[in-house]
Amino acid sequence: MTLPTKLLLFLLLLTGSAAAQNSQYVSFEKSRTGFPLAAAGKTAPLYASQADWPGVLRAAKDLQADINRVTKLTPTLTTDQAPTGKEVVLIGTIGKSPLIDGLVKAGKLDVSQVAGRWETFVLQVVEKPLPGVARALVIAGSDKRGTIYGIYDLSQQIGVSPWYWWADVPVKPQPALYVAAGRHSQGTPQVKYRGIFINDEAPALQNWSKEKFGGVNSKMYGHMFELILRLKGNYLWPAMWGNMFNVDDPQNPVLADEYGIVMGTSHHEPLTRAHEEWKHAGKGAWNYQTNAATLQEFWRGGMKHMGTRENIVSIGMRGDGDEPMSQESNIALLERIVADQRKIIAEETGKPADQTPQLWALYKEVQDYYDKGMRVPDDVTLLLCDDNWGNIRKLPKPGEKPRAGGYGIYYHFDYVGGPRNYKWLNTNPLPRIWEQLHLAHEYGANQIWIVNVGDLKPMEFPISFFLDYAWNPDQISADQIDDYSRDWAARQFGSKYAASIADILAKYAKYNSRRKPELLDATTYSLATGEWATVVADYNQLLAQAEKINQQLPAEYRDAYYQLVLHPVQACANLNELYYTVAQNREAAKTGQATTNILAEKAKALYAKDAEITKRYHALAGGKWSHMMDQTHIGYTYWQQPEKNAMPEVVTLATDKIKAVAEPTIPPSGSKPRHNRTSDAGFVEADGYVSIEAEHYTKAVDGSSVKWQTIPDLGRTLSGVTTFPTVAPSQLPVGNSPRLEYRVQLTGSGPVTVQAYLAPTLNFLGGEGLRYAVSFDDEAPQIINLHTGLVADNGNRPWEKAVAENILHKTSTHTLTKPGAHVLKFWRVDPGVVLEKLVVDTGGGQPSYLGPPERASGSVIPKEEKGRVGQR
Repeated sequence: MTLPTKLLLFLLLLTGSAAAQNSQYVSFEKSRTGFPLAAAGKTAPLYASQADWPGVLRAAKDLQADINRVTKLTPTLTTDQAPTGKEVVLIGTIGKSPLIDGLVKAGKLDVSQVAGRWETFVLQVVEKPLPGVARALVIAGSDKRGTIYGIYDLSQQIGVSPWYWWADVPVKPQPALYVAAGRHSQGTPQVKYRGIFINDEAPALQNWSKEKFGGVNSKMYGHMFELILRLKGNYLWPAMWGNMFNVDDPQNPVLADEYGIVMGTSHHEPLTRAHEEWKHAGKGAWNYQTNAATLQEFWRGGMKHMGTRENIVSIGMRGDGDEPMSQESNIALLERIVADQRKIIAEETGKPADQTPQLWALYKEVQDYYDKGMRVPDDVTLLLCDDNWGNIRKLPKPGEKPRAGGYGIYYHFDYVGGPRNYKWLNTNPLPRIWEQLHLAHEYGANQIWIVNVGDLKPMEFPISFFLDYAWNPDQISADQIDDYSRDWAARQFGSKYAASIADILAKYAKYNSRRKPELLDATTYSLATGEWATVVADYNQLLAQAEKINQQLPAEYRDAYYQLVLHPVQACANLNELYYTVAQNREAAKTGQATTNILAEKAKALYAKDAEITKRYHALAGGKWSHMMDQTHIGYTYWQQPEKNAMPEVVTLATDKIKAVAEPTIPPSGSKPRHNRTSDAGFVEADGYVSIEAEHYTKAVDGSSVKWQTIPDLGRTLSGVTTFPTVAPSQLPVGNSPRLEYRVQLTGSGPVTVQAYLAPTLNFLGGEGLRYAVSFDDEAPQIINLHTGLVADNGNRPWEKAVAENILHKTSTHTLTKPGAHVLKFWRVDPGVVLEKLVVDTGGGQPSYLGPPERASGSVIPKEEKGRVGQR
């Protein structure tokens, strides 16, 4: 199939079936043709078969409760009698439910597009399905989770958010519920296993669970299992900081299996055994060269305990405590470890090893073993990993021989490690998540997607997106991310404020991603250029917007709104203002300014306010979330978190040290010195530089197989621009090959520097690194490698700088022979390169964190060819 054909088919899919799958099929007003789930003070009775999966029967009880939440009416749920009544709801799994199988056999229900598929359901109104029954709403699943997803899909349609318990999202009362006639389905998930990893859970989730449930136990996990299924996930790596899922509470794995959750263990915990178990039950060193027999017996215990419950078994081995293996470890040893582990799997399950799902995580140095030639059997899923900062390290090469076990992705929204922990708040903007997961999907890593979510809260929004996108990546294109955000906000808070709430959600994550809160200090942004003032003003403007909506929302929504929207804005607006004030204080102290002590006191007040904000969060819903914001975030001195928050150092001057001197001139917040964009000349140099946001190109030149596309809101400032499809081959910059052109007007000739600001994408294809090229006018393009000297590993300064600053900053030098009009060209060479901003520096650029801003203009640059947003 040619690439243009693939593009056409994708567009047809996007405008056809994918759009239909998201349609609302429940109405709250009387419908002549709709099925009355609840109407006129009555509800349709629910019927399931006692022979069905326990998890299906449990979810049916949730539907019963959800209908009550919405209507205050409770339908009956019957599992041991034949259905009777004019209109009934029939729930069941194909091949497991006599109710459903009877309908299929009688020709009343067509399951040809459901039966035999993975986790697929159909929800359909059937006329005269059974004797004495006029109509039935049928929820039929291809398997256990297919039926469960059908049940929860209906729950969400009637207005029960998956986050009703975990974020206290209220349920809007409705007097009637009508299900549209016809067939409704979400299709088959494109990513087979979709899940979350609870990690780095001390102190927040650990302390909260202990207070509310007595520990990280089945009482807590029951809520988590339900959430995962309501979000159409199916997979969990459980909490493992001092926790043992299978040992601490023997009911944990039993309950997971009953709910229908596929369990796993993290990348460094082989054969279902938590690392903490080795501390309690292991003997000797965690070293296969010297202690193989003991380790084998330890792992065998894990497989015995697993029994027939659904698990993806992690294989391989890292060093003790998620550390690298010793330098003496070699590929032959690791391959022997895997072979011995698979022998244990086969012996304990009583079936060939390839019939038990397994993964091998290419995490950190383990990827090096793979790159040097280590291999595992073909049925094992290769779990490819990001760099712990949301940048995927490796993907399958296009055209590579398919693996029976396929490929997966291990991703991070939370991390403990260098260059700095980030655990406190959500710092993960959807556009960047989309861009990286889109790469994974296009390159065929679709077997497992698992994301480290820390304490689960406060990652509610990106978790929803991650699991929704995993279900069908083709359903959400780059220019539909904002639509997704508005829809998500509407489902939590109603449609009236959805657009404004979506804007707040997007902005706070974008602002936080510029510099993780744990990495902030007084020197992050520039005082001299007014950058600090602008950053704080932007946060405070966002806070004012969020506070205004909070006052307008009905009171019952405010606990949920504070958790999901207002708290992260309030907390980070305060934190940024704290560090800005500390920066002002230190600057004022240098010259003995009278404001020095005033600023010191203001900083102390802002520090105290941080604690008050946390206290407010912990008081929500009658103290339901006490401890969930225990995570320290102020006072880092190296990568590891401080034991407690610490006030940043400020300067207080004695009275005799204060001098009567003029305040330094600091450009005011948001100042725009003068325009450097005009409709005639393009971008005009001012103050010795030209700053250009990537999407403001004058012309986009596409190739025969690639097109330029803007990913709205990606990156630190405006957006990102890249080419699609991402699997198109590399292409050297010649002739009319793909490029972006920017008209610029420069005042002089001679040397200029072009600074490219690029998303910190890693060299996921291998080889020497990803490349782009840049040139002026007709000069030969200079090819620039993004990854020269960069290795995604602690201690590698280029990588640490890139992830800390959330940008790759590359430069090239050019000599211009004349002043005046020029055309700056940015050439595509390799796929996956995302441009955010270009700066042409003729000698006047001042240092700043975000780079000089593009100066606003009231006019629009006419584009000879506009980008085709959303097409790829």
